[in-house]
Amino acid sequence: MDEDAPIEDGLADELRQSIGALVRTVRAADTMPPGEAAALGYLDRGGPLTTADLAQRRGVTHQSAAKSVKELTACGLVRAEPHPSDGRKLLLHITEDGRARLRDERAQRARVIDAAIRDEFSAEERRQLADCVGLLSRLTARLTGR
Repeated sequence: MDEDAPIEDGLADELRQSIGALVRTVRAADTMPPGEAAALGYLDRGGPLTTADLAQRRGVTHQSAAKSVKELTACGLVRAEPHPSDGRKLLLHITEDGRARLRDERAQRARVIDAAIRDEFSAEERRQLADCVGLLSRLTARLTGR
C-alpha cells in the first residue's frame, strides 16, 4: 500500500466522529461550564495570559472569554494583576482554588472514562487501548505542531 495515498476506508472520519463523541460524552460529567474549564486549563498549562490571549487560544470572541474570566474571578479561581509591560491589560493567573477545581474536573472525567473502560473491555482489549494512546498522542502532536 502506498503510504502517501489517502485512506480510502474512512479511518480519519471514523476517528474524528468517535473521538468527538467521546469528548462530548465525557464533558457531560463536568460540573462547570466548558468555557470556564477551558480557560482554567489554558492558564494551568500555559501560565499567565491576558483575556485576549485566552480568547485567541480558545477560538472565541474577546467578549466570550471576558465573561468566563469574570465568572472565574468572582469564584476565586482566577486572579488578575496589571500586565508588566502594558498597563492597559491585565494578566490572569490561576489560583490554588482554581487548580484544585481543575484537578477535580479532570479526575471526574477520568473516572467516567475508567468506569467505561473497565465495564466494556476485556484485559486484552484494555492492553490494545493502552497501545493506541501513544499513537493518538503522536497524531495530536502532529496536528498541533508540538
